[in-house]
Amino acid sequence: MWKEIWESHGGRIIGIAAGIFFGMLYLMVGFWDMLFFALLVFIGYNVGRQKDLHLGPMFPWQRIGSWLSERWRRLK
Repeated sequence: MWKEIWESHGGRIIGIAAGIFFGMLYLMVGFWDMLFFALLVFIGYNVGRQKDLHLGPMFPWQRIGSWLSERWRRLK
């Protein structure tokens, strides 16, 4: 029974739980603190997703470094 409910209404259940959580957080700490917290959760989710899917680093530092070094040489 619970499995059927979860399969058909799982997104709504998670949405309601998140709404209650963020509503309580808003009441306790304030709007801007809640938004900053949500931003940190979003960043953490994206970093974890990158790691889980083996997509590599979020910022290709080697490519950025080589591009900057090429640009720097032109200015000399």
